[in-house]
Amino acid sequence: MTTQTATFAAGCFWGVEAAFREIPGVLDAVSGYTGGHVENPTYRQVCGHATGHAEAVQVTFDPQRVSFEQLLDRFWEIHDASQLNRQGPDVGDQYRSAIFTHGSDQERAAIASRDREQAKYRRPIVTQILPAARFWPAEEYHQRYFEKNGGVACHVMPSAGR
Repeated sequence: MTTQTATFAAGCFWGVEAAFREIPGVLDAVSGYTGGHVENPTYRQVCGHATGHAEAVQVTFDPQRVSFEQLLDRFWEIHDASQLNRQGPDVGDQYRSAIFTHGSDQERAAIASRDREQAKYRRPIVTQILPAARFWPAEEYHQRYFEKNGGVACHVMPSAGR
């Protein structure tokens, strides 16, 4: 089996990870940090806003079962892409909206998807589309957080921007 990787930032990584894990064809979803300049950052460092990292989720998927475009659809569904550096009550640059692309095919698909999605929004989409950088898995207590701790997803379906 050939797998592919996709990396998304859409606010608190707990909810992003949970949303992607429920998609058939997603083999793994790992919470972590990417897009910054500090090696092996900690949650405390990222929340201190000095690393430049986003809370992100790296998704490993089987492209025979789920396409990158379907993953993009879920990405847009789970957050308000018109909010700059925040999602709901979570505020800070680590909560920014971003698609970290793994190759030119993903970049083209992400741009086309963003452009289609913009037609649904009243406000401009602020999602960054950037080449994937080194991904640092978050501390173990962040992995599968809702499975381990229960609770309600921290993502609210977007309506304000649409």
